Amino acid sequence: MPRIIESSQKNMIGKKVRQLRIEKNMTQQELSAKLETMAIYICRGSISRIEDQSRTITDIELYGLSQVLSTPIEELFQTR
Repeated sequence: MPRIIESSQKNMIGKKVRQLRIEKNMTQQELSAKLETMAIYICRGSISRIEDQSRTITDIELYGLSQVLSTPIEELFQTR
């Protein structure tokens, strides 16, 4: 069954991912490359869409982002 999300906001963590990535002086391409070393393939364009909340995220991608950004998963959901 396909996932149907009618909202324009497709994830809750995009803004926090962008904030943490910038704080770590990491480009979207660098984040993509680090995820690839974990066998998690998210291209630079998809990183951009995650950050602008126009792309959904799988649980394995959420885990990888948490690991690469050295941040507990629950912190990704904090808006501050």
